[in-house]
Amino acid sequence: MLPLYANRHEYGNRTREFELPLFPGYVFCRFEPAFRMPVLTTPGVVQVVGAGRTPVALDREEIAAIQTAMRAKARMLPWPFWKTGQRGRVVRGPLKGIEGMVTTVKESVRMVLSVSLLQRSLLVEVDADCVHPI
Repeated sequence: MLPLYANRHEYGNRTREFELPLFPGYVFCRFEPAFRMPVLTTPGVVQVVGAGRTPVALDREEIAAIQTAMRAKARMLPWPFWKTGQRGRVVRGPLKGIEGMVTTVKESVRMVLSVSLLQRSLLVEVDADCVHPI
């Protein structure tokens, strides 16, 4: 899985939109640690994230939240990793059930979905009436 986001760049009077990775330098995959050689021998792969030589799995709920946002075609942006802040849960709409850190902006709520192990996050915009504090 390679989560992407749309980035718009303006060149004078022209605008160009292209996709960039939400987590530059990381590709997500599921594999058995004992059979990691095919992953490690893939061109461009440097190492598997882990503790020393032991791979560490990402939190399933964090990955599921990102996959849900991707399927819903929610507007996503890379975002700095936050350790503190209010958590919220989307209670209705296509992103129902995902949780993340919340900051309110006008009529919408910006929710930060994080991958703790990588200390990376992304930003999803949700209608304010669809999010409740936890």
